[in-house]
Amino acid sequence: MERTVLLAAPRSLCAGVERAIATVARLLADPDREGPIYVRKQIVHNTRVVRELAARGAIFVDELDEVPMDATVVFSAHGVSPAVREQARRRGLTVVDATCPLVTKVHSEAKRFAARGDTVVLIGHAGHEEVEGTFGEAPEATVIVDTPAEAAALRVPDDSRVSYLTQTTLSIEETEATVAALRQRFPKLHGPASADICYASTNRQRAVEAISARSDLVLVVGSANSSNSQRMVEVARRQGIPAHLIDDASHIHDEWIEQARIIGLSAGASAPAVLVDGVIEELRRRGPVTVEELVIATETITFAAPSPLRRRP
Repeated sequence: MERTVLLAAPRSLCAGVERAIATVARLLADPDREGPIYVRKQIVHNTRVVRELAARGAIFVDELDEVPMDATVVFSAHGVSPAVREQARRRGLTVVDATCPLVTKVHSEAKRFAARGDTVVLIGHAGHEEVEGTFGEAPEATVIVDTPAEAAALRVPDDSRVSYLTQTTLSIEETEATVAALRQRFPKLHGPASADICYASTNRQRAVEAISARSDLVLVVGSANSSNSQRMVEVARRQGIPAHLIDDASHIHDEWIEQARIIGLSAGASAPAVLVDGVIEELRRRGPVTVEELVIATETITFAAPSPLRRRP
């Protein structure tokens, strides 16, 4: 069967992810570095990226007590709580902070809202690293909600002093519904001056929505623990289109594609473009393929390297 692959654009790595990966890569390549480079958690949520950096010498740990005293540690793109920063200080660690600047923005908002006496409602997935880091900025003043129902049932000390923030990688549609429920529950609700859901998550979701309108099947390249990739799959499914999240081309199932003449293809913001190329090559192995790109936005955003790297020649 001859197939068309409808490529969503933008897709694949965002500026924050590129910055985080490049941070670890530069540290590993530094000829003057002393000792190994440790990374707390996965630098980004992609198994290919983590595997390749580990092969180059990066040591990934879950917690800082696994890092030797006075060593160098990189904080992942998802950010960390003040408690983690304090633990790093006590252990004498040299910290290179690869937190995405858009996540840092949410942390700053959490501190500002809590300092003025608000209850901070953090819309996000409990247990996600980004949410844990943001929550840690003001744990005594912050509550986490994930759904409109949770928002509608929320009780706080003062209904007139409530602000909300969001995880940066959420579904636009579902988040809007949760915010609407909060506004109905708390008419004086305050929010961030600009949206917390990052430009990359927004663009990739809208691109998937566009390709879904023309596709028999949608494939999203990304790892299972990638929130933004999961949301992209959900966008396609809400359009009534079969959609699957795959780590790479080896995860394609024959039964998914056997009747699909037009296959929509994208990749989450933490998935390298080479994995998308691999999917196209795998589909070509199974028959003739025409590739068409559908562009809904052009991304030009870049972020400067973390300050310790900017000071290096």
